[in-house]
Amino acid sequence: MRGRVPGWGSVRRSPCEGPGRRGAEGRAHSRSSRNTLSVRSVIGGCTEIPAEVRLTRKPQLELFGGPAQDAGEGRAVREGGARRGEATSSVDLPTPPVLTVGELARRIRGTLEGEFGTVHVRGEISNLRRPTSGHLYFCLKDESAQIRAVLFRGQARLLRFRPDNGQEVIARGRITFYEAGGDAQIVCDSLEPVGAGALALAFEQLKQKLAQEGLFDPARKKPIPFLPLRIGVVTSPTGAAIRDFLHVLHRRFPGVAVTIAPSRVQGEGAAEEIARGIRLLDDRGLDVIVVTRGGGSIEDLWAFNEEVVARAIAAARTPVVSAVGHEVDFTIADFVADLRAPTPTAAAELLAPVEAELRERLATARTRLQRAVHRSMEARRAAVRHLRAAMGDPGGRIAALRLGLDARRQRAIDAQQRRLGRERRAVGATWERLRRASPTARLQAGRRSWRLLRERLFGLGGRVVAPRRRSLHARVEALRAHDPRRRLLAERARLAALQERLAAAMRRKSARLRQGFEGQKAHLGALSPLRVLGRGYAIAFTEAGRVLRSVGEVRPGQRLHVELAEGALTVEVVGPAAPRKARQPDEGSE
Repeated sequence: MRGRVPGWGSVRRSPCEGPGRRGAEGRAHSRSSRNTLSVRSVIGGCTEIPAEVRLTRKPQLELFGGPAQDAGEGRAVREGGARRGEATSSVDLPTPPVLTVGELARRIRGTLEGEFGTVHVRGEISNLRRPTSGHLYFCLKDESAQIRAVLFRGQARLLRFRPDNGQEVIARGRITFYEAGGDAQIVCDSLEPVGAGALALAFEQLKQKLAQEGLFDPARKKPIPFLPLRIGVVTSPTGAAIRDFLHVLHRRFPGVAVTIAPSRVQGEGAAEEIARGIRLLDDRGLDVIVVTRGGGSIEDLWAFNEEVVARAIAAARTPVVSAVGHEVDFTIADFVADLRAPTPTAAAELLAPVEAELRERLATARTRLQRAVHRSMEARRAAVRHLRAAMGDPGGRIAALRLGLDARRQRAIDAQQRRLGRERRAVGATWERLRRASPTARLQAGRRSWRLLRERLFGLGGRVVAPRRRSLHARVEALRAHDPRRRLLAERARLAALQERLAAAMRRKSARLRQGFEGQKAHLGALSPLRVLGRGYAIAFTEAGRVLRSVGEVRPGQRLHVELAEGALTVEVVGPAAPRKARQPDEGSE
């Protein structure tokens, strides 16, 4: 009789049988045995009968097929013993315990985790879920089967690409059994895309993401200064890239100041150091920032493909130049930067012109500018001469105005004389009519008539003569009032007053114009910077061309450009000094 201990192999006892005699089942079982224990026991009256007890720890993967296999092996043993006529004794074993679902699940989990170590599984991602916990839950499937998989948050952060449904990947991890769901699943340690490498896929995904956000838009890129005098460099201070960059930069233009932000350029944490260096230099108020390193593989250059570096470059207020690797190497930093240089040496050549060539160009430009200014001044002088010729001398213009005034006055006098002549003729005609009418004769006739009628009309004479006398006096006064000589005198006085007013107005106008001209001339002379510099003053500029007004705007060691009345100086600041009074003339003579 044969029994089975849960979790172990068969136990076989052959009484009265030597150690060398074994059935077919014993030989087969011995080949798969792992632990073999030989004991001697006394059973059924047979003394010192050797018994071979084999306890085998079979893999738990055979748990589901074990009973059927063991039953077949038991039948084979019984039939073989019957044919050989051997007596077989039975051993009563305890009944196998009944397992709970949890115990069974734990045994399955232990068997799977013990049998399978780290596995690599190739399949297509489906049913991908990204909960707020940061873990990734998905299935790996092919044409015939599928299995659940999970990638926890810590490992998901290390992925170089973004998993998505439909991607074919190779998952590395361990097999386990999820007891609560009753499913076998793979706990992944890493994912590798099939076909394109993880780095290439991550590069394209990040490139597409940043392009959609507009970080590659040429409209947002800042112009690079023509001659940056303060350059910041983010790179490794011990690499060959910084040596090449500095050598070419100072060979072409020695006066450029370089500030280096040391950082690692490859390996874990390099991207964060590069981004930190960019932000540090951006706060220094430099003219341009250069992010550079030498050539290498895509893994070596990967720090410049990280999103943190790209966003630091995009957020910088200072123009950024990317000079990473060789000419054939492209990184995300190249697309985000305001200017891409193929190599560190090319970056130095793009930023710094050759000083001798620049001085030659400046001399040529200065000569052309002087000629242009000379031509412009000549053209303006010719225009002034033309305007002066067109305007003429103010004295001549005043003389012309005077001539015009004299002509108008003469025309006015002639008009008055013509009018007076007409009035004289009218008065003469009236006088002639009056003379012909002879009021005196009429008066005499009236007197005669009056004498004749005096006696008759003596009583009425007072009432008749008085009104006529008043009428006569009124007519005489009317004739005197219309005397043309009075009106001629009044017009002459009015003409003289107008002439005096016109002369006074011309004098006042000429005085105002002369006073305004003298005031503007004096104002222009007072505002002339050459006149201020001629009195012994100077103007100090920073290297950026900004005028200094306070000692707080400079620091020791900084170079300044001082403009004098005759020439200019380049000085270096030693430190603040006490205000110095101007020397008196007698002290200067001593």
